Amino acid sequence: MNICVFCGSAVGHDPVYAETAYSLGRAFAKGSHGLVYGGGNIGLMGIVADAVLEHQGEVIGIIPQFLMDREVGHGFLTRLEIVGSMHERKKRMADLSDAFIALPGGWGTLDELAEILTWRQLGLIHQPIAVLNIAGFFNPLLDQMRTMVDGGFLKQGNLDFLIVENDVEKILSRLFP
Repeated sequence: MNICVFCGSAVGHDPVYAETAYSLGRAFAKGSHGLVYGGGNIGLMGIVADAVLEHQGEVIGIIPQFLMDREVGHGFLTRLEIVGSMHERKKRMADLSDAFIALPGGWGTLDELAEILTWRQLGLIHQPIAVLNIAGFFNPLLDQMRTMVDGGFLKQGNLDFLIVENDVEKILSRLFP
């Protein structure tokens, strides 16, 4: 199974983010799960990819040309696909993935998570979606999602399909029971 990971191009201030990203990559390789991700060699993205590769796993990176031009593309992946835009990147990652996991990140991660949740709500995709809630990083966003339900803007059933875990092994077991 290929799992798409959305995560930061930075490592964050708390070392637990990088430690958990590495653990996730190692678990992917040991569980024979391929990684699909944004193709970068920096931040949590690079850490997850390097961990998968270090443990002999497969990694597919999808990166737009303008980011390759900035020299942030990972040069040692199993496969690196270069696309024309950020939207093409998200679509291609979705096409190649059997599940999605979001780790801590910034605007790009939030954008990717929101779009994939919307695609699931609209029935455009059916794969499981999860957040790895490292050190409670996603708690404010999860509170906002509950506020959306309480306010009548999001159906509870659409929130219920989001898997939330703070442990690498638990999240993988919930994605593929």
